[in-house]
Order: sequence, then C-alpha cells, then structure tokens
Amino acid sequence: MIKWKDDYKVGIYEIDNQHRRLFEIAEDTYNLLKNEFILDKYDKIIELISELKDYAKYHFKSEEEYMEKIGYKRLLSHKVEHKDFIEKIDSIDIFKIDQNQEAYVTELLDFIVNWISNHILEKDKKIISE
Repeated sequence: MIKWKDDYKVGIYEIDNQHRRLFEIAEDTYNLLKNEFILDKYDKIIELISELKDYAKYHFKSEEEYMEKIGYKRLLSHKVEHKDFIEKIDSIDIFKIDQNQEAYVTELLDFIVNWISNHILEKDKKIISE
C-alpha cells in the first residue's frame, strides 16, 4: 500500500497536509478491500466514494486558489486534471457496485494510488519549481 513519505511533499504546508488526507482515504480503501469480516461492503464503498469526491473538491479549490494567488502559469491545465478527477468519480455507477464489490474497491484504490503517484509527484511538484 502507498504510504506518505517526504518524497510526496510539494513544499506548501497546507497542500501537503491536504495530500496526507488523500493518503488516509487511500488507506481506508485498502483496509476495506482487505477486510474479510465485512461481507457486504456496499455502504462503505459509497461512503468512501462520497468522502473522496467531497475532499477532492475541497482540496482542488484550495490548491487552485493558491496557484491563482502566485500566478502559476499552468493553472488552466491543472484545473482540467482536477475536473477530470471529479468526472471520473461522478461516472461511477453506484447501482453496479453491488454486483462486484471487490472489483469496485480495487478500481477505486487503483484510481487513488495512480492519482497520487502521477498527479502529486509529476504535476503538483511543479507548482513551486516553476
């Protein structure tokens, strides 16, 4: 499982703290996937999706406001990536989750981990370096 480490710091205290929360949501998703005692995970999956979406909106707004404040030249392309993230979460068909809960938890976890690896390490790090 992906764990927070200093490599993920972008050097902006507020944003780094918000990124840590995304790691916590990924950890919660991983724990749900591995929990063999919860047979019906539907409600927990819905909670995680909702939490991820709500927190991402909060974080993206905060990050975009910071980028705007410093005149970050890649703000528009960054906003598009944020929009794509929310659209991906919105596209989850909650009515199909019940058919294969494990697959949906795995897909959600992969999505979060890939976002952390690709977006934070590649895109967000550029905020302070450019």
